[in-house]
Amino acid sequence: MNIKPLADNVVLKAAKAEETTKSGIVLTSAAQEKPQIAEVVAVGEGGLVDGKEVKMTVKVGDKVIAAKYSGTDIKIDGEEYTIIRQSDILAIVE
Repeated sequence: MNIKPLADNVVLKAAKAEETTKSGIVLTSAAQEKPQIAEVVAVGEGGLVDGKEVKMTVKVGDKVIAAKYSGTDIKIDGEEYTIIRQSDILAIVE
């Protein structure tokens, strides 16, 4: 299945959550934090959003840092994705 976001939305695939701490303690899935670094897998076209022109600055393949509790989590074909607005992306990791 293919996801095509609309307007200024971006589809992210989160990096794998840390399963152990730096000291070697194994974390359960409930104790693992949602990773903030993710890879962009699809980008909307931008355009006129809420009466303002939005230019998309991220592209597919970029590694980004997103706001911690933003977006909508979805699961498609066993893979987990997050759909967020471009304005919820805080930085591009280079």
